[in-house]
Amino acid sequence: MPNAPKTKHRSVRIDDQDWADLAEQAPDGDRSAVIKDLVRWYLRRDDAELPERPAGSEEKSA
Repeated sequence: MPNAPKTKHRSVRIDDQDWADLAEQAPDGDRSAVIKDLVRWYLRRDDAELPERPAGSEEKSA
């Protein structure tokens, strides 16, 4: 099977603007990598690290 993902597909609801901004700011546009890193950090996994924020992200906080 050519496309056999290692994990199940999950669905979450995220604001459209946040989703677009995440794609723009994520390394190589890989939103899933950022989300997975955040989940592993939140769950305090031994090897997890908080992902680095993109430059200028402090200015966009509401």
